[in-house]
Amino acid sequence: MADFRIYHNARCSKSRGACELVAEAGHSAELITYLETPPTKAELQGLLKKLGMKATELLRTGEPLFKEHYAGRALSEAEALEAMLAHPILMERPIVVRGDRAVVARPPERVKELF
Repeated sequence: MADFRIYHNARCSKSRGACELVAEAGHSAELITYLETPPTKAELQGLLKKLGMKATELLRTGEPLFKEHYAGRALSEAEALEAMLAHPILMERPIVVRGDRAVVARPPERVKELF
């Protein structure tokens, strides 16, 4: 079993950087390409709990898709959760999980909080 689970987007330099830091520290990681295999509602709610964040805090509001569909709206927690479930690109990344703790590794060095 891997030491870490990383919700990863290979096109994201921050995500690649977090993966490199985990590997350099000698840890194994399960990579979840969340754009291809998005989390379920229960998984996303579990991630938010581990992160200690609200759904609205995990939203990438700068994404063109967010601006196209949700601009100018104050989303409720339920609406933010549903937006990320419908459009996983709206999730902040990378999310790195170890046990019952998680961080959004922006900058990638935040992953060290889990070492």
